[in-house]
Amino acid sequence: INLSLTNWDGISAKYDYIGLTNFKIIFSNERFYNALKNSVIIGLSFTILANVLSLILAMIVDNVIIGKNFFRSMFYLPVLISGVIAGFIWTIMFNYSFGIINSLFLKIGIPLEVNFLGAMPHAIISIIFVMLWQRGGYYMVIYLAGLQSIPSELLESAQIDGANAIQKFFHITFPLLSGSFTVNMTLALIYGFKVFDQIAVMTDGGPGFATESITYLIYKVAFAELKQGYGTALALVLFGVVLVVTLLQVVILKKREVQL
Repeated sequence: INLSLTNWDGISAKYDYIGLTNFKIIFSNERFYNALKNSVIIGLSFTILANVLSLILAMIVDNVIIGKNFFRSMFYLPVLISGVIAGFIWTIMFNYSFGIINSLFLKIGIPLEVNFLGAMPHAIISIIFVMLWQRGGYYMVIYLAGLQSIPSELLESAQIDGANAIQKFFHITFPLLSGSFTVNMTLALIYGFKVFDQIAVMTDGGPGFATESITYLIYKVAFAELKQGYGTALALVLFGVVLVVTLLQVVILKKREVQL
């Protein structure tokens, strides 16, 4: 908070207090609103898709009879890779000229060469995809723990009463997963809003400023443009946005939690 009220460049020993000037600049800057829009798109898209996909994976793995631990480990493995390494791996695979994705399209007879990282909306979709690939296993493990805590007697009773698979999911499984759902929605939303590594490695905020998020904007202005005071003010704005959205989400989701 102290630094956000200054014009510190991050290097000098001295700096001046400029009051709320940094915040006035932020809220009158189109670049900030563009970064906020991208953060919201990435954060909300990732949160929804990550929870849907990880829940599906968890239910599939939970019903595997042979090799359950193997599949759980394989899906969780990308979580252990750093965001920078994951970004480099997929940057090579998405490369327009020699990437394996475009090469596969050509090999199977699809004359489609996609500029995954150099054009919109492919660039932002590619970033979200890599985030899902890397973090999906993490949320899957949390859902697996929730699935394994559901008493089998409830599902068996529902089946005896004639409930089909869809009815059992929406009336028993999903309500009893509400605790895991709240945790995963909160963690995914926070991760989505603060994503930095994949953007830095894959697109550098481009093309232009099309994939620049607030976290990447903070890095750019604070360390590349040497506006540490302004960057700190941006960080406080991001903290406020994430805090408000997360609290609203937790309050809403907590109301639907079911306790055994």
